[in-house]
Amino acid sequence: MADAQSVESFYRGKTVSVIIGYPPAGANDLYARLVARHIGKHIPGHPNAVPRNMPGGGSLLAANHIFTVAPKDGTVLGLIVPTAPLEEKLGAANVKFKAAQFNWIGRLAPTPNVTFMNASASVKTIKDATEREAILGATGRSSTVAIYPTMMNHLIGTKFKLVMGYAGSAEAMLAMERGEVEGHSTTWEGVKSRAERQLRDKTINILVQYGLARHPELPDIPTAVELGRTPEEVQALRVFANASEVGRFILSTPDTPPERIHALRRAFDAMVKDPDFIADVNAAKVDLGPLTGEELQQLVQEVANISPAVLDKVRGLYPMEP
Repeated sequence: MADAQSVESFYRGKTVSVIIGYPPAGANDLYARLVARHIGKHIPGHPNAVPRNMPGGGSLLAANHIFTVAPKDGTVLGLIVPTAPLEEKLGAANVKFKAAQFNWIGRLAPTPNVTFMNASASVKTIKDATEREAILGATGRSSTVAIYPTMMNHLIGTKFKLVMGYAGSAEAMLAMERGEVEGHSTTWEGVKSRAERQLRDKTINILVQYGLARHPELPDIPTAVELGRTPEEVQALRVFANASEVGRFILSTPDTPPERIHALRRAFDAMVKDPDFIADVNAAKVDLGPLTGEELQQLVQEVANISPAVLDKVRGLYPMEP
């Protein structure tokens, strides 16, 4: 009871910053602003929550700030890139944080990616893709748009050929319609929003999904993890799928009083069940698939515990800045 009272008195009259590692607009910014709008009423003491964009370095600028500069008192929340735990483990030069030392507050939604093809292409299943070349439109080599198919080529033996240089998924999917490429790899959310007609008319085939478990909307599509043939392959595939599972989330600073982290996690859990929050999510036409902070922390810890052998295999596939 004393802890609850001290948490409430601490937050009363305070402002909580929600740091967004992305520019305004876009799904990540939208999710973080929804949190800023709703979480304050569920935190004891009802602090004001204010969103603050801090783009740069693929959101690693914000991650470094939250870890090293931000006050460690529970007044800072953040939304950063889900590959941050892997980039830290791989020793990326611009990483100044230990992902497992953040306090992970909760996941808003997973971000499963899928690889899909025009129905007219000769490659119609993931097995076909191990036997015949499939040409995919892609953006840059450091994007998951390219990382996931490249991983499949190296670990599973698919024959995806990437045509780089498209400005984004919308452009790559237009290229599919024009016949410049046969397929693409992007988030399932992106496919639903940009290819609603093609999904309905069955003019595209989804070959594989990238996540630790099959998405409820894709029960018949295999996950990449299921395709691993050895324990080492499965573990390497899990490392890549981990980012999809971590998804879009909220974290807080390390070395923060545990009673405040507990309060923030329970506030998050209450928020994602709040009818007003759910109504805003539905109005924004984005997904909601929550995980508790404790479950999210375990997912992040899994990356921290990768064996050296698997890490070497992953390091060879993951594009790192020089």
